[in-house]
Amino acid sequence: MVSPDNILIVDDELQIRRLLEITLSANGYKISEAATGKEGLSMAATSQPVLIILDLGLPDTDGLTVLKKLREWYLKPIIILSVRSSEEDIVKALDNGANDYLTKPFRTGELLARIRVAIRQSKGPSESPILNFGSLTIDLANHTARMKNELIKLTSTEFSLLALLAKNEGRVLTHQYILKEVWGMGYIEQTQYLRVFIAQLRKKVEDNPAKPKLLNTESGIGYRFGS
Repeated sequence: MVSPDNILIVDDELQIRRLLEITLSANGYKISEAATGKEGLSMAATSQPVLIILDLGLPDTDGLTVLKKLREWYLKPIIILSVRSSEEDIVKALDNGANDYLTKPFRTGELLARIRVAIRQSKGPSESPILNFGSLTIDLANHTARMKNELIKLTSTEFSLLALLAKNEGRVLTHQYILKEVWGMGYIEQTQYLRVFIAQLRKKVEDNPAKPKLLNTESGIGYRFGS
């Protein structure tokens, strides 16, 4: 029998921990809990979780500090679950190593979907260089993309941008991260430049560019490929 994936919850709110315990256990996960940052750091080392759900408003230390300490050695996914909803807080968390960010109150279905995506990504990329997303196929080896089996004309920059987002399916990538990865450090403040390229890509890969299903905007933060 395959042992269940262990998820560590670091949150000082007992009601939130109980809700998560019930929800995650019902979906086949094993749960570990911590109510403080210190406990969370200790349990992350001892319980070997496949994913950590971390609150930012902890009683003994700021969750962002805990996140930074975890990222000194913990390489698996961390999802922030917090009442803090400002763009600044979200961007700081993502830039400091969080894989995803949900604000309270949250929908359990959405959290479960984000968990599945994060765990799937953490198990490493598929050996196949072909990524399939419905009618869109991306060939990473040959730097080509097809929509409904028709070759899409993409510039090298457009392909690099599309591939970066697709390889991180379901994960929010900040503007600065995308700009650094695709264009280099000299472009990390050129968010308008990025918007132009995203708009161009949507015209080429979305059935309805005005209502994108692949290249989704996280307002003020960045972009997410897929749901």
